Amino acid sequence: MTAVRGERLFLVRHAMPAVDPGVPAEQWQLAQESRVAARLIRLHVQHPAYYVASTEPKAAQTMQEIAGAQRVVTDPDLTEVHRPHVWLTDDEYQAAMLAYLSGECPDGWESHDRVIERFDAAVIRHAAAAAEHGRTLVIGTHGLAPTVWMASRYPLDPDPVRFWAGLRFPDILEIDLVGETVSCLAH
Repeated sequence: MTAVRGERLFLVRHAMPAVDPGVPAEQWQLAQESRVAARLIRLHVQHPAYYVASTEPKAAQTMQEIAGAQRVVTDPDLTEVHRPHVWLTDDEYQAAMLAYLSGECPDGWESHDRVIERFDAAVIRHAAAAAEHGRTLVIGTHGLAPTVWMASRYPLDPDPVRFWAGLRFPDILEIDLVGETVSCLAH
């Protein structure tokens, strides 16, 4: 794998969206009450930074709350794992996500290899741009796709399944690119 430029980067899992069963998850907007929680993540980021987010509204809006007046670039390669729009109960959702992180790939879901390939390309591309500007890279994204990507590069404690299950809305992770470690900053 190509090395990611820089000493560290931050991944931000979006704040809680306004869930609407009639709308595909990739179109959900950030819940109004979640904007304050997103702004609190700002405390963990040294400004100015290089901000990039998934094109999904909930991630881009979370990142804009963190960035304030600074520009946020969007990139479709940072979106969540592509899967069919099927409404699942909370228990069904959890079971599907845990199965996917355990190596399964249900019909219609994006393959693990494809997620890693596109996510890795985006991180490498934006880390280079951040380095050129002398800024820290902050990526606004989701839970599943970045967990799959991180597990392909770094050890996740205790394992990818439990790591993903412990993520919050929002959450911020610091990746030490030199030490190759991932740590949660918000809890």
